Amino acid sequence: MSVVTCLDLEGVLTPEVWINVAERTGIEKLRLTTRDISDYDKLMKMRLQILAENKLKLSDIQTVIRKMEPLDGAREFLDSLRAICPVIILSDTYYEFADPLIEKLGRPTLFCNSLRVDAQGRIADYLLRQKDGKRMAIVALHLLKFRVIAVGDSYNDTSMLAEADAGILFRPPDNVIAEFPQFPVTRTYSELLEQIKKNLE
Repeated sequence: MSVVTCLDLEGVLTPEVWINVAERTGIEKLRLTTRDISDYDKLMKMRLQILAENKLKLSDIQTVIRKMEPLDGAREFLDSLRAICPVIILSDTYYEFADPLIEKLGRPTLFCNSLRVDAQGRIADYLLRQKDGKRMAIVALHLLKFRVIAVGDSYNDTSMLAEADAGILFRPPDNVIAEFPQFPVTRTYSELLEQIKKNLE
């Protein structure tokens, strides 16, 4: 049976977008991510409210993202992994955010979500492609008779990891490790690549 590896984006290949926005704007609450809040809807509604209160537009966030770089070694890791099996990036980010980072990663396949932007360029709402989209992508790949290895770092990755044939955590916070001890933990790209290779055998 063929194998596909599915990777989260932020925290696995790139820094967290919202943390970078928080650092640029000085808005401390924007530092909160799915590592801190497991309810994604609650987290996004809080973010959109903060953006509205501070009159921040999509273009302001895109300016921050264009200055970001993938994590050290991420592009080389991804190239090595793509040489041995197909790779799909499964992310809760948005196409309107991700493009500059995906370009710097060599344009791997990305499944994510979209934003609704009003006439003034403000983010009015977020549109999930599908509820629990990461896990449902794994379900679909199984229906296509693929074995799936999944890699993530946060609460919002755990249903994907559980659905996969092999789930691996990469540089997760201690709270995620404590709550999900069934998943092996890797800290470097070389460790992660070796763990993936074991599951390809």
